[in-house]
Amino acid sequence: IAAGRLTGRVVPPIFDARAKAARLAAMREQHAAAGGIVIAIGDGANDVPMLEAADVSIAYCAKPVLRAQATYAIDHCGLDAVLNLFP
Repeated sequence: IAAGRLTGRVVPPIFDARAKAARLAAMREQHAAAGGIVIAIGDGANDVPMLEAADVSIAYCAKPVLRAQATYAIDHCGLDAVLNLFP
């Protein structure tokens, strides 16, 4: 943002597949080290490492490569459909 307008430029840091998986691992250590479960939601191939690192993985309107890796897939609802997976 420059002068209150979007410039279209990407500002670092850029989160690639490795960075997403590392962030998930850090969040696991901080929030679920005592035995909680970690859930990750993604939509593309660059989310595969992150979803592999999660206890439960959800492909949301995802590409086939990710859908094949995920525990669950949501294709026809909003993200609030995730709540139905955990009664």
